[in-house]
Amino acid sequence: MWSPGTWMWRAAVCCMILETFLHPARGLNICMSGSATSCEECLLIHPSCAWCAQEDFVKGRTLTSRCDFSQNLQKRGCKAQFIEYPTSSISVMLNRPLSSKGSGSAQYDVVQIMPQKISLSLRPGDQTWFGLQVRQVEDYPVDLYYLMDLSLSMKDDLDTIRNLGTKLALEMGKLTSNFRLGFGAFVDKNMSPFADAAPKYQENPCNGYKLFPSCIPTFGFRHILSLTDKVDRFNEVVQTQMVSRNLDAPEGGFDAILQAAVCKKEIGWRKEAYHLLVFATDDVPHLALDGRLGGLVQPHDGQCHLNDKNEYSASTEMDYPSLALLGEKLAENNIFLIFAVTKGLYVIYKNFTALIPGTTVEILDQDSKNVIQLIINAYNNIRSKVELTVWDHPEDISLSFTATCQDGQPLPGLRKCADLKIGDTVSFNVSVEARSCPPRGSNQSFTIKPVGFKDRLEVAVNYQCDCGCSRTAQTNSSICSSIGTYNCGTCHCEPGYLGARCECQEGEANSMYLSACREAEGKQICSGRGECSCNQCLCYESEFGKIYGSFCECDDFSCARHKGVLCSGHGECHCGECKCHAGYIGDNCNCSIETASCISDDGQMCSGRGSCVCGRCRCTEPGAFGDTCEKCPTCPDACDTEDPGAVLCLYKTENDCVMKFTYSEHASGQSILTALKEPDCGSGPNAITVLLAVVGSILLVGVLLLAVWKLVITFHDRREFSRFQSARSRAKYEMASNPLYKQPVSTHFVETDFNMYGKSYNGGVH
Repeated sequence: MWSPGTWMWRAAVCCMILETFLHPARGLNICMSGSATSCEECLLIHPSCAWCAQEDFVKGRTLTSRCDFSQNLQKRGCKAQFIEYPTSSISVMLNRPLSSKGSGSAQYDVVQIMPQKISLSLRPGDQTWFGLQVRQVEDYPVDLYYLMDLSLSMKDDLDTIRNLGTKLALEMGKLTSNFRLGFGAFVDKNMSPFADAAPKYQENPCNGYKLFPSCIPTFGFRHILSLTDKVDRFNEVVQTQMVSRNLDAPEGGFDAILQAAVCKKEIGWRKEAYHLLVFATDDVPHLALDGRLGGLVQPHDGQCHLNDKNEYSASTEMDYPSLALLGEKLAENNIFLIFAVTKGLYVIYKNFTALIPGTTVEILDQDSKNVIQLIINAYNNIRSKVELTVWDHPEDISLSFTATCQDGQPLPGLRKCADLKIGDTVSFNVSVEARSCPPRGSNQSFTIKPVGFKDRLEVAVNYQCDCGCSRTAQTNSSICSSIGTYNCGTCHCEPGYLGARCECQEGEANSMYLSACREAEGKQICSGRGECSCNQCLCYESEFGKIYGSFCECDDFSCARHKGVLCSGHGECHCGECKCHAGYIGDNCNCSIETASCISDDGQMCSGRGSCVCGRCRCTEPGAFGDTCEKCPTCPDACDTEDPGAVLCLYKTENDCVMKFTYSEHASGQSILTALKEPDCGSGPNAITVLLAVVGSILLVGVLLLAVWKLVITFHDRREFSRFQSARSRAKYEMASNPLYKQPVSTHFVETDFNMYGKSYNGGVH
């Protein structure tokens, strides 16, 4: 059942745990240095501590000496039947074998995880582990629901998928003999500001749109075809669909995804099938709180709200669902979500996949021509990996996973295996540790299930926080001076009384009692942090934490810190030492043993060039760097060459110098680097040359501008002179015959006739 590598890993873990138990015995006895005054308190100090309930065991000893390592108690005379030392244990309640095939007459009994039910009995602090195996069986039934954006921009995509059913069934038939197909559509909330609320757009949102003047009213989500194996029916309903139109760019797709996930009866999801939900769109979705833009302040309740027409009836009543709610409902109903989006939206939806477990994203062509190949690729990608999730994880229980994938190598801190083939079996070791005890009488449980599987491992948890000797407690026992309860070898005195047998009253003190309160001669009474009363130290209270111990020598606040946080927040401080929770190590518990962050894109630990230390890759290959040591220009696989004995490589330094060298390995294992020539570095620009070039350029531009200006002026003058010459040649007079010219002397002829007798002058008679 387990590979040799797994057994070696388990043996190493056992040695580490044993080392942890034995280490305190060589130095500080963590059990006796504690503040345990009862069996229950002793068991909470450390999983290696035991309690002696033998009545006459503490003669001449302090009360806390009943709490010690089991072997020490026996050496000091405590009989085995009086030692309370519970340990964590595991009981397998249901363990049916894994199936090899999914379809057929026994498909309802298919088992893909083993075991199916276990019971844990945990002692706080005592780490235990159990194993489980997961196998993806062959020919498992598949239910695929195609959820499509029917906004106006998806019209060409709708035309493409009208015969999708037949082609998709043909391709999926190569992967499973039991395939069913369904169809649903969405647009957005039919209210402002998500859609146009004007009356003329209610029946036809495309009213006035010249390119496409007619479309159906806006709707949130509409379930059109339940899952069926009649693929011709899928083609028929798709061919009758029409697009609609909304006002803003984002769509109401997340409303539709949630309804498709939770309306199991209406959609027709089968319990014994893989559930694939293909979400096809060409735009971003509305998220939670976007609904407040339209006055929707009620958060989504995560319930099914399909009316008699199979339409989402609460679309205009509740806000859009959050990513957390979406992920919860998809996982709860074992649904793999496939985002089929255009290239421009790939990064956005890729980020969604990190927040919603069990989702993948594929690039959809603008007209959805590649949708069939997209679905096949996504299905193969889903079935090539197994990832475990934990449901109802109790807060006081630490879980740590170790995956053993196909290569047989244990990968601590990893709960996922990739690059699997259908039918492969992978194993996981799960370490469990209870950090504290819940309220008396309460039991816990949690579930481990692979993402998208109906199969699960149910884990019931019982806590071993009570001692068996507590069942025989005696009230007002004579052993306790009749003023206390005798329980597990100790007296629990009534208020006002102290002492191993309740023989002292508070306030009594003498030199004999004081000497018993010193850890050693010359040291302070109760370490200076308490008062001695009736042979016992009563420790002071501190604002920093708890002071305890037989001599008040311990506290829970003097441990190493990381960034000001005690034990990095991943452990508990006990008498100056950090007790780390499961999954963390180090003096201050700041080192995580989780290795998921060290897995490179090719699935290897630190790209095979280093080791994972405290959750980060420490590159050991010369020249390797990067978060997962993925960059290594000097590694043998960084360059290709025809000579198997030497590798020709190019390396670009920070100064943009290119170095050419060969890499080879000597028979002794020594790496040999041979430089072929000096580095080829691009020389920097000369300042004087640059200055002269700039000045010369400016002068050249100035000269060119002057030359152009001179040419323009010359051309203009010549054109004007030519016009003048032309006008002059067309003149029809000379200077001598100028009509405006007048002679300076004028001549007038006057007719005169003088008659002295008739007195006629100038031809007139008077």
